[in-house]
Amino acid sequence: MKRTKGRILIREIVSNPMGILSLAILVVLIVASILAFLSSYDPNALDVTQRLHAPSGSHWFGTDDYGRDYFTRALYGGRVSLLVGFASMILATVIGVGVGIVSGYFGGWIDNLLMRLLEIILSIPSFLVILLLSVMLKPNLASIVLIIGSLMWMHMARIIRAETLAIREREYVLYAKSSGQSNFGIIVRHIIPGLVPVIVVGATNNVASAIMMESSLSFLGFGVQPPNATWGSMLNGAQGFVTQAPYMALFPGALILLTVLSFNVLGDLLRVGLEPKLGKR
Repeated sequence: MKRTKGRILIREIVSNPMGILSLAILVVLIVASILAFLSSYDPNALDVTQRLHAPSGSHWFGTDDYGRDYFTRALYGGRVSLLVGFASMILATVIGVGVGIVSGYFGGWIDNLLMRLLEIILSIPSFLVILLLSVMLKPNLASIVLIIGSLMWMHMARIIRAETLAIREREYVLYAKSSGQSNFGIIVRHIIPGLVPVIVVGATNNVASAIMMESSLSFLGFGVQPPNATWGSMLNGAQGFVTQAPYMALFPGALILLTVLSFNVLGDLLRVGLEPKLGKR
C-alpha cells in the first residue's frame, strides 16, 4: 500500500532534527500566544516605578520604558503577528490559487489578460504600495490583513498556473473532458487535488512573508497602533534604548527570526516530501 501524503510529510519532518525543532518552536509560540491571558500582568498597564528593569524571575523579559511586563507584551504581540500571518496567508492563497487555476486551465485570452495584469502588479514595489495603503486606510488588524493578503498572491498565482498547465494535459484530465464532465467538476475533482502539494508549500512560505511584512509595517509605525503590541512595534519602541536596555530589541527580534525561520524550514521539508509524489502520478 502506498504511503499517504500525510504520512510522507510526517516522516519527512520527524526524520529531520531541524524539522522537529522548527515544529516545536512554532507549537510553543502559538500555544503561548493563545494562553497569554494566563499571565498575571496586564500588557498595557503602566508602572513607571518598574521601568527598564532587566530580565529577572518576576519579569522574564524585563520591563519596557513604561514599566510594562515585556514577556506579557511579547505574548500578546505574538497573537497579533501570528494572526496577521495566518489570515493574510489564507487570503493570498485563495486569490492566488483562484487566479492561477483560471489562467492555467482555460488559457487563451483569459490567460493573457490575467498574466499581463499580474506582471503589471509585480512591476510595482509591493512594500511601497503597502505603505501607501497603510497611510490611506485606518491602521487596524483587518486593514493590515487585507492589505498584505491582497498584495502577496502574485507569486502563488504564477506557480499554480504553471502546475495547472501541466496537470490539464494528463490523461485522467483529458479523459474527464472527453467524457463530458463540466469544467467546474474537473477543476474540483482533478485539478485542485493535484495542486495540494504546491499550495501547502506556498502557503507555508506566505505565512513567513506576511509576518515579516507586518513586523516591518509595525516597526515603521504603520501597523497596529499603541498601546497594543506586535513584535514589530516592540522593536520600534526599543530603538531609543538599545544601549540602556538591549533586551528590548533582543527578545522581539529573536521571536520574529525564530518564527520566520521555522516556517521556511518546514516549507522546504514539505517541498522535499511532496515533490516525489508529483512525479509518481
